[in-house]
Amino acid sequence: MRVGLTGGIASGKSTVSSILRELGAVVIDADQLAREVVAKGTPGLAEVVEAFGPDILTEDGHLDRPKMGGIVFNDEALRRKLEAIVHPRVFELYAALEASAPTGGIVVHDIPLLVESGRAEEFDAVVVVDVPDEVQVERMVRDRGMSEEDARARIAAQATRERRRAVATYVIDNTGTREDLRHQVTEVFAELRNAAV
Repeated sequence: MRVGLTGGIASGKSTVSSILRELGAVVIDADQLAREVVAKGTPGLAEVVEAFGPDILTEDGHLDRPKMGGIVFNDEALRRKLEAIVHPRVFELYAALEASAPTGGIVVHDIPLLVESGRAEEFDAVVVVDVPDEVQVERMVRDRGMSEEDARARIAAQATRERRRAVATYVIDNTGTREDLRHQVTEVFAELRNAAV
């Protein structure tokens, strides 16, 4: 069973992803794959440098992710240019990982921009981790050291809560305790297992 997992920035999607992995799901993490395809020495990074110039590299030759983020987050055309390099490479890795999953297993695709990329229809179920915008802002300022303005710009660059909830098979509310979250995720996983049988 193919499941899409998504949520806005700082919604707690990574925590949900970890719990699903603990419960036995095969989790394919889009962010991790996106880092791998532009790692130092890869053709992906060479193409990004060709498109955006050598200034996007750190002194030791890695992609300067904060600098790259600052360039593309406020410019849709540049963001699309970067996505055109990264996304096809990520999808190749996806296909290989999915093919390696056990028969009858639950494969969770952890995709931050699932709604934005119009991919919800590709999955048997979509799980959305949901928190109010104000909670996202508070977490980004507190946990990531962002300014409130930067945090709001990141939220504005993503789909709205309403758009994400509209494609959801399951909505997980992450405004409570970690125990509340684990309980909700365990319930959803049990329903997914039943649906997969």
